[in-house]
Amino acid sequence: MHMDTPVTPPASENPLTIFSSADELAPLPRLELPEHGTRSEVAYQLVRDDAMLDGNARQNLATFVSTYMDEHADRLYSETFDKNIVDKDEYRRTAEIEQRCWKMIANLWHVPDVAKAIGTSTVGSSEAAMLAGLALKKRWAAARKAKGQSADAPNIVMSSAVQVCWEKFCVYWDVEARFVPIDDAHPTLTGDQLDAVVDENTIGVVAIMGVTYTGAYEPVKEISAALDRIQAARGLDIPVHVDGASGGMIAPFLNRDLEWDFRVDRVVSINTSGHKYGLVYPGLGWVVWRDVDLVPPELIFRVSYLGGDIPTLTLNFSRPGAQVLLQYYQFLHLGFSGYERVQRATMDVAQFLAQAIDSMDEFVLFNTQLDIPVFAWQRTDAGGAWTLADVSDRLRMTGWLVPSYPLPDNLSDRLVQRIVVRNGLGRDLADDLMGDLRAAVRDLESGAAGRSGRGDDKRGFTH
Repeated sequence: MHMDTPVTPPASENPLTIFSSADELAPLPRLELPEHGTRSEVAYQLVRDDAMLDGNARQNLATFVSTYMDEHADRLYSETFDKNIVDKDEYRRTAEIEQRCWKMIANLWHVPDVAKAIGTSTVGSSEAAMLAGLALKKRWAAARKAKGQSADAPNIVMSSAVQVCWEKFCVYWDVEARFVPIDDAHPTLTGDQLDAVVDENTIGVVAIMGVTYTGAYEPVKEISAALDRIQAARGLDIPVHVDGASGGMIAPFLNRDLEWDFRVDRVVSINTSGHKYGLVYPGLGWVVWRDVDLVPPELIFRVSYLGGDIPTLTLNFSRPGAQVLLQYYQFLHLGFSGYERVQRATMDVAQFLAQAIDSMDEFVLFNTQLDIPVFAWQRTDAGGAWTLADVSDRLRMTGWLVPSYPLPDNLSDRLVQRIVVRNGLGRDLADDLMGDLRAAVRDLESGAAGRSGRGDDKRGFTH
């Protein structure tokens, strides 16, 4: 029998399936709290169905954030999601594990004396970077005021390719951002660019281990040596903070001889993302200072704990403690050699993809040397009938999220495409990706595929 409108069973009727229930068939409000609730199994299905439309997270090659952990980690996560990391009195052992983790990381970064260092977990690298930036600003201001000098115009020096969290730091805490533009001669910040941009109001220089746009390491030791020369010539003692959001958990395992961490005397603090190459689900960052004296006392809050005195730093208050436990799980499970194997395997997949893409006539790599498992490429024919934005749209049809975006100032006329390889993207999936990429190019070359309409996409990029 044909019906013009669906038949909604009475609410009291026991449906054969969730999808034939009155709650599922009735329209639900999207902007206001519903007057009445619904059964838990129906609410679960509704939310799960919405989340399903996000797609397959492991095909998201735009994000640096971990999208895979093993079943034991998943079980641990489900058993500990109720822990509040800020409540160190109730969750004393979780608080102790947080201390163990940052000290393990500090030693991984060659801190001279972990007993004199200080560190903390954060929601992510953005919070970690802001805490480090605040410490730089307040130490600079205190030193200026002690000499009777003005502390009204702080600035911080960094590459124009920094992650957007540093722009936020400057806006939120009234610090002038002095961006050093990248160009073909300087694809990253280098030491020879600093003398013209630093002055007595510079609170610090940010060096990036894994530039967001290309994955390249900035030369921390060279930057520090340049600041040594500036101090000798101009008397400016400017510290270095290392943004190791990605490379901070790659370099210790794959670039052991590279001096970028606390082996460089001018480096005062380092941040990283536990939820990136620390191999933990989203919601975890870390920051470590080489010495507790580098953190102004007003940023440290003391919490009584087992008769002791634990210094804590945070911009947030309540937040999950489960990610800290997941980090400790990974440290225990993998150890140094396990992390080395995982990061090497990830790098091998990235190198395979980079070589395969570079072998295609339509593309050329922007960065031929891979520092972390991230790389970008350009069109060989930038003025051709299709752009990288069209490639992104075609790949999205097969589930892949591969972003295309312009580079920062001085190279903003260049549109590049980038892949972030993470644990969970194996060689077999990488082969599938290459098959889909070649098919997308064939369709675009033949004219069988429509254009995206975005042209030379000028949108910014903030991953």
